Amino acid sequence: MKEPLFGAFDGAKPDEHYVGPIQRIDAPMRHYPRGEAVDFVVVGVGSAGGVLIQRLAKAGFSVVGLEAGPFWDTERDWVSDEAGSHGLYWNDLRIIGGSDPLALGANNSGKGVGGGSVHWAGFTPRLHPSDFRVRSDDGVAVDWPISYDDLKPYYELMEREIPVAGPTYYPWGDPHGYSYAPHPLGGVSQTLVRGCTRLGIPVVAGGPVAINSGSHGSRPHCIYRGFCIQGCKVGAKQSTLVSHVPDAIRHGAELRDKCMVARINLGKDGRVTGVTYYDEHGQEQEQRASVVIVSGYAIETPRLLLNSACPGFEQGLANSSGTLGKYLMAQIGNVVFGRFDDLVRMYKAPPANALTEEFYETDPRNDFVRGYAIQTVGPLPISFAQHMMVAQGAWGWGLRRTMMDYNHWSALGVLGEILPWEDNTVTLADVRDGFGLPVARVTFNLHENDHKIAQAGVQKTEEIMRAAGATEVTQEPRYAHLVGGARMGADASDSVVNSFGRTWDIPNLYVCDGSILPTQGSANPGLTIQALAARTADYLISERENAAAPTAATRIPVRYSLSPSEVAGRGMPRLKSRRPTTFGAGALGPGSRG
Repeated sequence: MKEPLFGAFDGAKPDEHYVGPIQRIDAPMRHYPRGEAVDFVVVGVGSAGGVLIQRLAKAGFSVVGLEAGPFWDTERDWVSDEAGSHGLYWNDLRIIGGSDPLALGANNSGKGVGGGSVHWAGFTPRLHPSDFRVRSDDGVAVDWPISYDDLKPYYELMEREIPVAGPTYYPWGDPHGYSYAPHPLGGVSQTLVRGCTRLGIPVVAGGPVAINSGSHGSRPHCIYRGFCIQGCKVGAKQSTLVSHVPDAIRHGAELRDKCMVARINLGKDGRVTGVTYYDEHGQEQEQRASVVIVSGYAIETPRLLLNSACPGFEQGLANSSGTLGKYLMAQIGNVVFGRFDDLVRMYKAPPANALTEEFYETDPRNDFVRGYAIQTVGPLPISFAQHMMVAQGAWGWGLRRTMMDYNHWSALGVLGEILPWEDNTVTLADVRDGFGLPVARVTFNLHENDHKIAQAGVQKTEEIMRAAGATEVTQEPRYAHLVGGARMGADASDSVVNSFGRTWDIPNLYVCDGSILPTQGSANPGLTIQALAARTADYLISERENAAAPTAATRIPVRYSLSPSEVAGRGMPRLKSRRPTTFGAGALGPGSRG
């Protein structure tokens, strides 16, 4: 073929907004007058906010999304370079503390349309049914106010919208399969599959991951270059920037980027009236709305509500329970490295490519509750150098010698559940940002159960590395992901929001993002966050006539018709069949037990 399939690419044009090499916004964005009230204002257009504005706009509501970061044009703004991707992360000042302080920024915070979904690796496992009843089953933490079955149809829906590529049979939690074919194994995945197989540990490969294994709508398939957490300039990896925002704009949503929301405004009648924000020129503006939805994630959401303190809510807006900013959670994220005589080439596949959840659930033989997963990771050279500086103390010539061996190293990550503890908090610091707003102070401490999970996870992962043939094994302690800080619950006395994200204190103020998760399991939270957003949107649409004064509805219809037009109805149908008795490399690892 002498000519590209879609013709020669001649670069981005001034009047076009690209969200992928062949995907662009094909409709002018609506602009609401600044003094006009809209039905919904959504603060933060990330994983949850992107899904919310798309569905609410498609349902016919007037919607404005306010995003602190840029509206990325992927052809102008993104580069295939580790250092050049630094601007994707939330790098604004935050104060960290506690006995085991978190590392923030590139590890768990995004800034820009698409939020953290722009630079997530894309692993999309579901939570297990047991994650929703940890208090009842294990006597720790809290139960969710909903069950797995309440979220299951939204898991299935989002797996097709994203879409998720994965094995035909996934054996853990609620066993299920995926409609889109798994990816081929890279070198790191072969390490995990080989080690698990030799130890008799079930493992899946090729997903579940939010990366196209074949072209999908206007998004091409993955080309296996390994730049997944640098924004995926190819457009194969899902973020709401590419999967939901274009459809939101087509249906009349307005996105205002580089707009930092300073506070949520409360009226005399006990309802919020809108938000005050600083626009891209630093000018203070107000956006009035019938309903305000905060989707700023686990640090910026509590920070905004705390900064919105006012008479009647002196300790933070919607904080009558005193739980706002408490019960922040990260996950154990230690990375175990193994050196092999043969070439591995960590960059030659999506980092999110294979995993095992065999140690996810509480095991009475352990001296701790809950558990961990083991997943592939694929750091590029700069990240690898940073890891090895910590893991081995490598520096100078020693670091240079290690880097010369980069292609011989493999990396596996522990993803362990840290329970919600009251002393892990987001509060306000005395330091202020460029807008004069108090910045977040993030305090984090590991407890005995957390330490035991980390130790067990690292030990098991090191065993797998050695079983796979590693001649040298080392590890780096670290964290992954963030959730909590404005948790949902069944009672207003110990939670901020109900099961649909509506704050207990203010009927037309909602929170919908990772901050509302009561517990986190050992699963990557991205799929769950998007599924919760779709569920909240369905609830708000069901309450169309009284969204600002909602009823106590608990059951709502799943609105399949609201899927973005490019993905609606796509994907192979799910077939009910017996559990397979043998597995290939695309499902369970060859020779592994089920």
